Amino acid sequence: MNIIPEITKKSIIDIVNNNERIDGRTLDQYRDIQIETGLISKAEGSSRVKIGDTQIVAGVKLSIGEPFSDTPNLGVLMTNAEVLPIADPSFEAGPPNEDSVELARVVDRAIRESEMIDLEKLCIEKGKKVWMLFIDLHIIDYDGNLFDTATLAAVSALLNTKFPKATFNNGEVLINDEIKEELILKDKVTMSTFVKIGDKMVLDPCLEEEAILDGRLSVGVTKSGKICAMQKGGNKSLLKEDILEAVNTAILKSKDLIKEIN
Repeated sequence: MNIIPEITKKSIIDIVNNNERIDGRTLDQYRDIQIETGLISKAEGSSRVKIGDTQIVAGVKLSIGEPFSDTPNLGVLMTNAEVLPIADPSFEAGPPNEDSVELARVVDRAIRESEMIDLEKLCIEKGKKVWMLFIDLHIIDYDGNLFDTATLAAVSALLNTKFPKATFNNGEVLINDEIKEELILKDKVTMSTFVKIGDKMVLDPCLEEEAILDGRLSVGVTKSGKICAMQKGGNKSLLKEDILEAVNTAILKSKDLIKEIN
């Protein structure tokens, strides 16, 4: 955890309450966003996304497995996140900690609840064989706001995904590497994260702003404008007005984030 001296904390709060930010942004302004795709040759899809100095690499891998018994005609989606020690001194090597587990769940929920992936298209033979889709997120530089960066990275990697054609014949799955299929996406989703500092809601918090937040709210919005996921963080509650402000801003900002993805 990053510790901010009390005098610095008070200074940041005063600046925010004056509708300003320590890096010169407005309260509802994102840092610079950079997106690259197709970086990992061994993956079916990949991307590297930067929001400010926060940087995440996403890889998509597909393998053939058996469907869940209650969804025999649907492919399987799994999301994992790894916070690398090189990203920040507070990150430690070893099994996933609470932060990486929460990050993976938030991204997974946004993608799953947006219904952007047509899981039926990942079914090779109902009840027998399906494509299993794994999204791996690697945080390589941390300067605040992992949720939005990771969601952009995951969606960008999914848009970049191509995999071989598979057919089921005489109890076996036949793979044709000569024919590549694109992942069918029915929608797109973005995440916008806000933190409560003083009396204000602040979009896309940097590391120093995250360190002094009272509350946090991440809002997932689809390209079609549907709110599909929300995640609350921080030790203090948010007012109704705070939540409404965050939701309305997230819907507006989603349009800009979709443009970045495109």
